[in-house]
Amino acid sequence: MDNAAANRDLEVLHRIAALASGEAGAPAAEVAVLAEVMAVFGAASGSLSLLNPHTGYLEIASHQGLPPDTGNFALKLGQGVTGWATLHAKPLLIPDVSADPRYIAARTAVRCEMAAPLLYRGQAVGVINVDADTPHAFTETDLARLARFADEASRTLHRLWELERLQRESVQLETLVQLGHSLVARLEESDLLATLTRSGRGLFDARLCTLHACDPAQKMFELQAASSDLNFPDSVLSREPFAAEHSLLATALRVGRVVEFQDLNGATGHGAVDVPADPTLCSMLAAPLLVDGAPAGVLAIYTAQPHRFSDAQKRLMAALASFAAVALHNARLYARVFQSEESLRKNQTLTTLGLLAAEIAHEIRNPLTVIKLLHGTLGTDFAPDDPRRRDLQVITEKIEQLEAIVARVLSFARTPATLHSRWGLAAVIEDTLHLLRAKLSQSGVQLRYTPAPTPITIEANKGQLQQVFLNLALNAIHAMPHGGNLSVRCAAAGGGVQIDFTDTGAGIPEEIRPRIFESFLSGRAGGTGLGLAIAQRIVKDHHGELSLVSSGDSGTTMRVTLPLAK
Repeated sequence: MDNAAANRDLEVLHRIAALASGEAGAPAAEVAVLAEVMAVFGAASGSLSLLNPHTGYLEIASHQGLPPDTGNFALKLGQGVTGWATLHAKPLLIPDVSADPRYIAARTAVRCEMAAPLLYRGQAVGVINVDADTPHAFTETDLARLARFADEASRTLHRLWELERLQRESVQLETLVQLGHSLVARLEESDLLATLTRSGRGLFDARLCTLHACDPAQKMFELQAASSDLNFPDSVLSREPFAAEHSLLATALRVGRVVEFQDLNGATGHGAVDVPADPTLCSMLAAPLLVDGAPAGVLAIYTAQPHRFSDAQKRLMAALASFAAVALHNARLYARVFQSEESLRKNQTLTTLGLLAAEIAHEIRNPLTVIKLLHGTLGTDFAPDDPRRRDLQVITEKIEQLEAIVARVLSFARTPATLHSRWGLAAVIEDTLHLLRAKLSQSGVQLRYTPAPTPITIEANKGQLQQVFLNLALNAIHAMPHGGNLSVRCAAAGGGVQIDFTDTGAGIPEEIRPRIFESFLSGRAGGTGLGLAIAQRIVKDHHGELSLVSSGDSGTTMRVTLPLAK
């Protein structure tokens, strides 16, 4: 090769290498590489084919001079000139194709062909071939030149493929982050599942994404949510519960990791009760949903083309499934917290009604006692036939009846001592704070719990005491609408224990601080004004004290003081 030809080859190599830093993507670079190579050799036709890792076939990515439908043509490894060059990872020259049985005609006028593999780390990922309409149009020197162009092209294309992969994974990561923020804001389980399946389909460009809940005890699965493209027949999805015995989804739970099924229409999907009856679904990737280590369901995506899922895609699916499990767990915790709040409100109302009834009964008892005493001093020596004698007997009976009613109301209003048991204070507080985990997370409040250095035992009604702690914690959370810190601290003090609830909210308005334990007094919109009044009554019934330690712009501290168990 003379110097001029060598310089021309260097220019071609430089232009191919420059494609890696251009704005065009890999498909445009594939077209440009083939155009450069064909121009160098004056070829009549040619193609650049890539090995499909999912099917194992050589598929034409770009071609020139070939019939328009040539792009649909695919070869197995070893078939044809290009298949042979790819399989053996060696360049191949056929001076006269009519004398070589390996040649497969893509254009009838072709008489000479040469092909060079695109190699990456010694493995063929594709091939470039050029054709001529006269025998012996290419030489061994041309074949060596084509191999050099193919080497440079493979490096260039690989850089572009890697760039596209990184860009794609960047978009996926961004989508996962956005999904995480979205899931935190969704409390309704149905909205949550719809968002998950829709995001799953988008992340993998899949035709269908489903989420099935499972009942481990019954070994049954049931479809909870699905997202599909516009042309997917939703009627093929099974809405009825099915057993895990003949289910592909159950495999993900059995092995505890992401699993793939590449051929749903073959032997793999035959007899599976959970594969949608749609022949356009070819491959499936499924991931288990584990909530607190227990199986909760399976998330699955389905593709419309045979697909071999990469390790990166499996990791992405595992991350999405983890998001789904955490979000599902949080949604259920939110529901439990809201139920607890509703139950607390009802308990507050009922307790207040009981307190009001007790106060009324107490106030009635005093005048009733006076009436009874005065009634006893009245003359009762009426004649046997005097009707007033009978009236006096009725009045006596009704006074005694009223006295019995008052006694029953007052007895009911007291907390029976028999309901008190010995409890470890740390367990009571920790159980209460566990109920608040989701509420704290939703409100952006950070919890710091400092237990007493040594175990403390109290005699208490656990449910009532938890009601007090819940009320104080919820009041603190409501005082920090934009987030903050809640500190719960226990410490022994004298013959008892002090439990302090300290928040970083705006504090209690100064004008109502002296009256915060009055019924129906509330410092916030929507408050009933019952919580602290009830809490104080419960603490007093436990021979303790509920007090306001401090309140101001930097926050509020409420203190519960309780005696130790004897």
